Amino acid sequence: MVATTGSDGITKRDGWSSRSAFILAAIGSAVGLGNMWRFPAEAGANGGGAFVLFYILCVVLIGLPVLLSETLIGRHGQSAAPESVRRMAQESGKSRHWDVLASVGVFSAFLILSFYCVVGGWVLYYVGAFVQDLFTTGLTGGAFQGRPAEEVEALLPGLFGNGTLMVGLHVAFLAVTFYFVARGVSGGIEWVATWLMPAFFVLFVAITIYGAFTGAFAEALSYLFTFEPSKLTGSVMLAAVGQAFFSLSLGVAGMMTYGAYVGRDVNLGSTSGIIAGADTLVALLAGLCIFPIVFAAGLEPNAGPGLMFQSLPRAFQDMPVGSLVGMLFFIMVFFAALTSSVSLMEAPTAWVKDKFGIARPIAAAIVSFGALVLGALAALSFNDLSEFQPLTGFALFEGQGMFDILDTLTSKILMPVGAILTSVFVGWIASKRLVDSENGLSGGLHVFWLFLVRWLCPIALALILLVGIFPEVFGME
Repeated sequence: MVATTGSDGITKRDGWSSRSAFILAAIGSAVGLGNMWRFPAEAGANGGGAFVLFYILCVVLIGLPVLLSETLIGRHGQSAAPESVRRMAQESGKSRHWDVLASVGVFSAFLILSFYCVVGGWVLYYVGAFVQDLFTTGLTGGAFQGRPAEEVEALLPGLFGNGTLMVGLHVAFLAVTFYFVARGVSGGIEWVATWLMPAFFVLFVAITIYGAFTGAFAEALSYLFTFEPSKLTGSVMLAAVGQAFFSLSLGVAGMMTYGAYVGRDVNLGSTSGIIAGADTLVALLAGLCIFPIVFAAGLEPNAGPGLMFQSLPRAFQDMPVGSLVGMLFFIMVFFAALTSSVSLMEAPTAWVKDKFGIARPIAAAIVSFGALVLGALAALSFNDLSEFQPLTGFALFEGQGMFDILDTLTSKILMPVGAILTSVFVGWIASKRLVDSENGLSGGLHVFWLFLVRWLCPIALALILLVGIFPEVFGME
C-alpha cells in the first residue's frame, strides 16, 4: 500500500505510487465510452471538421480549467469529494455547506455508473459475438461471412429484446468493476490504469493503422479536419461544448476523488494539461479509427449512437480479417469503458467508506448493489419495462424509460450543476491563497486560468444547462 500525507503530516489514505500512475488513472477516468462512442457519433451528426475544431477549443478553454479545479480541491482536502470541499471552504472562512457541489457530483457518478454498466454489457456482448464469429468463420475474410448486412445490424435490437441477457451482461460488467474498486487504490484502481491503459493504446494505434491501410483514411482525415465555416452553427457549437465537458467526465467528483490520492510533489497544472491532451487525442483517434472503416464500407457517418454498435460491425464484413479486428476493437472499447466505470464507482465508494467508517470492500458492495438495482431497471426499460415511465409527467422526461431518465438527469442537470458550482467555488469562494498553493500555475497562465474559471466556464456551462432543460426555447429540439 502506498500512502499519501496531508499538510498536517498525518498519513491520510492509500494513494498513487507515482505521478505517472495518477496520470494513467486520470486518463483512464476521462477516456471511456464518451470518447469511443459519443465523440464519433457527435462528430458525424454535426458535420465533421467544424465540430472537431471547435471541440478542441472548448477542451482548452472550458474542460481543462474545470479539470484542474476539481483536482486541486481533492488534493487539498485529501478525503472523499464532499469532505475535501468542506475542508477547503472552512479553511477559506466560508460555509461548510459548499460541500453540496461535491455531493451532487458523487450522486451523479452513482447514477451514471448504474446505466454505464448497461452499455458496458453491450460491449461485452459484441466481444462475445466477434469471438464466436472468429471461431466459426476463421481468420481470413470479413466478419459474419454469409450473413446479410441487415442481420448484423439487427444484433443490437436483438440484444435489446432479451431482458434476461441485458441484465446478466450488466451484472457481469458491474462485477468486474466492483472487483478492482474493492481492492483499493494501489492494489486495484492503479493496476487497472497501469496495465489496461497501455494495452488500450497499443490496440487503438494498431486498429487505426489497420484502418489507414485498408479503409478510406484520406476521406476520414478530410472529413474530420476540413473546416467549413458555414457548418459552424449554434447547435454545432453547443454540441462541441457539451462533448468537451462530458468527454473529460467533469461534474461527477471523479477528479476530486482521484486528486485526493495525489502527493504534494505533483504539479497539478502541467498534469491536468497532459490528461486533457491525452483525452482529446483519444477522441480524435477514435474518429480516425472508426470513420475510415465506415467510409470504406460506403456507410454514412451520421448514424448517431448506432455508429459503433451497428454501422461498424456491418463495416467489418467488408474488411480483411474482419472478425479478428472487430474482436480486438471491442476488447479495446471494453478496456476504456472499464477504466471509466472504476472511476465512477470510486467516487461514491470513497464517500460511503469515509462517511460511515466501514471497510472499502463493504462500501464498494453497497454502491454496487444500488447500481445493480438501478441498472437492471435501466436494462429492462428496453424490453420488459418499456412501458414503465415514472417521470413522464415532466416535459423533460416525457416518454422516457429508466435508461433515458438516468441519462437525461445526469447529463442535462446534475453534471452541469456540479461543474458550475465547482467553477464558482474555486473562482470566487475559496481562498486565493489555498487555490494558488495547489494549482501549479504562475504568471500570465495563472491569470488566464482564473479568468476562465470565474467567467467563461460558468457562463458556458450554464448555457448547456439551460439548453438541456429548455431546448424548445433555444430552438434545439
